[in-house]
Amino acid sequence: MNPKVDWFFEKDGKWQSCFAELRELALDSGLTEELKWGHPCYTLKGKNVFLMHGFNDYCALLFHKGALLADDHKLLVQQTANVQGARQIRFTSLKQIENLAPVIRSYMQQAIRVEQSGKQVVLKKTTEFAMPDEFATALKQMPELKKAFQAFTPGRQRGYLLHFAGAKQAKTREARIEKHMDRILAGKGLDD
Repeated sequence: MNPKVDWFFEKDGKWQSCFAELRELALDSGLTEELKWGHPCYTLKGKNVFLMHGFNDYCALLFHKGALLADDHKLLVQQTANVQGARQIRFTSLKQIENLAPVIRSYMQQAIRVEQSGKQVVLKKTTEFAMPDEFATALKQMPELKKAFQAFTPGRQRGYLLHFAGAKQAKTREARIEKHMDRILAGKGLDD
């Protein structure tokens, strides 16, 4: 038990009893308990294995390399189409966690074995992400924009591509591109 994480379990919230039960299971796994991104995260030699977090409709145990786990019980959920490696097991009640405790333990142990093995999730390359036509046109019309965009790390490029492509209408995509052109030219990522 890490005292720096206690505040997460002591604060008021809808999922506190669920988090307490998940914490017991997590601590039994033998991993190190840390606080990352404001959530309890369980690590092996400094590598993230799983964390817990809550949403309005559910709380979840998120496995960082969940895509590599065998999902024999069909519990793992990919949060969105753009999440490549992580998978969640979602819970809506303490009773559900109590009933699934042996299964949850087995997923935790499997995640630990995956981390120990050194396996990595094969991530899509930035070039495999869809580039909206509107952005491709802007890059052709403005060589300085293309140069600035190409200077970004793959992660920053993906951030912009996902943001631009996330708009359903061409008009919205164009507005997003126009809004962020100065940021791109200034060498700033979407969240900088």
